Amino acid sequence: MDVYQEAVRYLESQHVPVVAVAEADVLEEDVFQEETVSCLLSPLHPETFDFPDTPTLCSPEEMLERRLVVLKGVLESEEVYLRELEALLMPMKALRASAGTSQPVLSSQQVQTVFYQVPELRDLHQSFCSGLKARLSSHCQPEPGAADDKNMSCTGFELMVGDLFLKMVNHIGLYGGFIGNYEDAVEIVHKCTNSDPRFRTLAQSMMSHNGSDKTKYTFEALLYKPLDRVTKTTLVLRDLLKTTPVEHGDYTSLQEALRLSRSFLSGVNESSQCKREVTLSHGMRRQLMRDGFVVDASEGERNLRHLFLYTDLLLCTRFKHANRGKPDQYRFCWYLPLAGLKLRWVADQERSPDAHLRLHTIRTKMYLLRQQLRQHAKGFWGLAARSRKLEQLELMLLTHSPVYTLELHSPSDKSHTLVFSSLYELEEWREAVHKLTTDNIETVPPDLLTLTSACVKLRMTQQPPLHSTNAVEDEACLCGTLSVAVHSACGLQQPAYVYVCVEVDGYEFYDKQAQTHSSVCSLNPHWDQELSFQVDGAQELRVLCVSQSDRQDQTVLGKAAVKLESKTLSKRWRRQTLQLGQVEVTLSVKFCPHPLEPPSSTAQQQLPVFCVPIQTVAQREGVLVPHVVRCCVEELERRGMDEVGIYRVSGTTSDISALKTAFNSNLREAVTRLRNAEVNAVSGVLKLYFRELPEPLIPTELFQSLARILDIQDMNSRIVSMMSLLHSCPDPNRHTFLYLLHHLQRVSEKQDVNKMSLLNLATVFGPSLLRPPVVGLGHDGPTVDISQEVVVQVQVVFCYLQCNNLPEARTSLPHDADAEDETTHM
Repeated sequence: MDVYQEAVRYLESQHVPVVAVAEADVLEEDVFQEETVSCLLSPLHPETFDFPDTPTLCSPEEMLERRLVVLKGVLESEEVYLRELEALLMPMKALRASAGTSQPVLSSQQVQTVFYQVPELRDLHQSFCSGLKARLSSHCQPEPGAADDKNMSCTGFELMVGDLFLKMVNHIGLYGGFIGNYEDAVEIVHKCTNSDPRFRTLAQSMMSHNGSDKTKYTFEALLYKPLDRVTKTTLVLRDLLKTTPVEHGDYTSLQEALRLSRSFLSGVNESSQCKREVTLSHGMRRQLMRDGFVVDASEGERNLRHLFLYTDLLLCTRFKHANRGKPDQYRFCWYLPLAGLKLRWVADQERSPDAHLRLHTIRTKMYLLRQQLRQHAKGFWGLAARSRKLEQLELMLLTHSPVYTLELHSPSDKSHTLVFSSLYELEEWREAVHKLTTDNIETVPPDLLTLTSACVKLRMTQQPPLHSTNAVEDEACLCGTLSVAVHSACGLQQPAYVYVCVEVDGYEFYDKQAQTHSSVCSLNPHWDQELSFQVDGAQELRVLCVSQSDRQDQTVLGKAAVKLESKTLSKRWRRQTLQLGQVEVTLSVKFCPHPLEPPSSTAQQQLPVFCVPIQTVAQREGVLVPHVVRCCVEELERRGMDEVGIYRVSGTTSDISALKTAFNSNLREAVTRLRNAEVNAVSGVLKLYFRELPEPLIPTELFQSLARILDIQDMNSRIVSMMSLLHSCPDPNRHTFLYLLHHLQRVSEKQDVNKMSLLNLATVFGPSLLRPPVVGLGHDGPTVDISQEVVVQVQVVFCYLQCNNLPEARTSLPHDADAEDETTHM
């Protein structure tokens, strides 16, 4: 028996006329007409559900008698409501389990949306119902031999229930999330009912057990119950307060509970009508422009946060991910007005060895879990547990792996720091914020509670970007080695130091981001640098072109994203040009599918380049001229061509040693150091590289032949013979030697300033580039004394430098496919 029927019975017993109202059918097959669904979130007016006014009772005893009737009716109504919620939750476990199979009825996200806040509402009312039942049982004792409720005695003033109602109303905010999510839940139910026969069977015949009786509901009818209940709570509180004497101990608590309930309903109405109706300057309205998950490092610790960008402010919230049917929850962390907000991003920071070890451990565990999930895709009892564990590890990785920092500084001296693992994502946020800050929108101070509460409804990003939850078939994703060779760029408005950042998506088992070294200051930078990624589940390639100033400030000049499709990729290089804003970047891509090995803790450690055979270094870097040679030459030609005694004057030993160490460990760091190093230190590094090669650049077995060619008197014949001999050298040796010769010829063109002629340069480089055979190591031919040895070394290099028609050097391996270049405009 519900409260309304109890009230009608009471009024009839008091001879008060009541207009008859037709009772709705219990079977609620057609609760929602089409027009009803579209306006379910219209303002909730308690008046439309009100009881007939009860007459003023003459005595406190009569009021307490009426109060007892109301409370008993509330208890009965609560028990019915709980059974309805249990009936609604009945299929949740089965649907969630199905979401992890190959043929889910609903996806995990759909299950979360349909049952959003329902378990919490069930728990809330279960606690309230148990407490109310216990109070009524302990305070209402049947008289000896009593057969019905009329013979029960109750000490009404001792029956205290106000605290129970107040506790329940203090958690009534749960209904706010349910109401905000309601339309999405109904839409999913509609869609799945029409498209999936399995769900249709479930949705049209849900049962609520009432003892031996069963009541049949539709899924939509049960979803409507909480909407009905939140209004009825306010009505019950009003009716209960009317039957509670002012001097009763519950009166104050019930008054406060009614106030909170009415305030909540008013807030729901206001929120549903004008969530985005805050008027800003220039007649604009506050709107949600972007949201997503970022890592907040503002207080020295990294925390995963859900960031919301509105028209006039940034709101940072603490997010609790839904788990085991629990709803998403948001708590306010901080907000910054966009007016006057300054942004500065800092390039990637080096991780400590401990951080590398921690990330490697997480990735290894993720890899093993993923392998287990792939092997037991169907019918494995531990599938759900392993999926949850994989999500937890991904959240840890998402929090601890980011290296790109975005600093936010407001005019009020409030600052916050966000950290990203993707430069592409950071730039998207920076662009979105910058676009709004340039509009000079004045911030209207927000109601933080209302703003945070609206996050559940307004959010566009439902959950953290966990790749393990993607419902993408494995065959549609790339698994293997993706290689990207970055060649050059054009379209710069002014000379700049530029590097290219390449990112791939997919599972987080391996590093997904790499960068070229920074070019010399140029209008047309080039790198010919090969970047390689181990990918599992990759679907997109992101490319950014970044300019770096002398002060290390960096600016993204342009970015583009390219879909990775197995049908368009092959094991052969495919060259293409990407349009990144005003800059065009030319690169080549190839993909080799293969099973992946577990993540390696040393995969990202750069192998040394000094004291290593040049062919080994060239093959590893995917080039013909090692980067250490090219970078030093480019830097010297940028600012060392007028240096007096270039290559003859030695640099500081400590500076040369530091640069050598940098090239052996981190190419990007080494190139950055070159910019600030003394010119003679840069030239010293280049000479040291050739001097420390295990085998000289010109192979030892050619020494005797080259010595004999020097006896040829005709200069042209001598050059032809020497060039013929050079062609027998391995490709990396030949092209590196030619690259160096062209550079030294350009140095000698400025000998009036730098005092370095071709002979001087040959004298410096001859002993490093050419060495005689060592006696006793199997080399044929007569031995050469030390004086003749030096003469041969210098004269051979001098002859090559005198050649006016040196072949051009190729710095990189060919990355062209048979097809013509493809230009991709993004």
